[in-house]
Amino acid sequence: MSVTQAATDEVLIARIAQGDRLAMQVLYGRHHVRVYRFGLRLVRDEQTAEDLISEVFLDVWRQAGKFEGRSAVSTWLLAITRYKALSALRRRKDFELDDEAANAIEDSSDDPETVVQKKDTSEALRECLTGLSPDHREIVDLVYYHEKSVEEVAEIVGIPENTVKTRLFYARKKLAELLKAAGIERGWP
Repeated sequence: MSVTQAATDEVLIARIAQGDRLAMQVLYGRHHVRVYRFGLRLVRDEQTAEDLISEVFLDVWRQAGKFEGRSAVSTWLLAITRYKALSALRRRKDFELDDEAANAIEDSSDDPETVVQKKDTSEALRECLTGLSPDHREIVDLVYYHEKSVEEVAEIVGIPENTVKTRLFYARKKLAELLKAAGIERGWP
């Protein structure tokens, strides 16, 4: 995220706090996919993830005046999403782990063989990610899929930075073991 976009996000939050609906539409358009994907990885249910988007942005509309700017707006949104997702998981009594995750994005410039190799590797990686503990999976998701720094992850999850580093270390180690057991060598086709 560029410095300009971060500053623009803060301006949008200030305008939302004043009741500017257009600013809300712009903020929603900019971040709803990220919020949805993060929520989906946490709750593992498309309908619940869609509900989370509504809840998160409704909270943004109501609480924009309380945004203090101590973190990036995207970090604030993901922290709200995490809180809402954990609340939804606590409410859901029939929670079962689902092996499906977001669909792999295929590069159309690759030849068909490479596309198939990437898809197989991607599916194996997603399968191996499900073998991680929820705490480790959450850290990997925020760092690698949402490109958050250790400091931002610590703020979102509400744990010390050193705990984030430790979880990331053990998550990588476990993921490497799972990938090796699945026959996946390091690298990407």
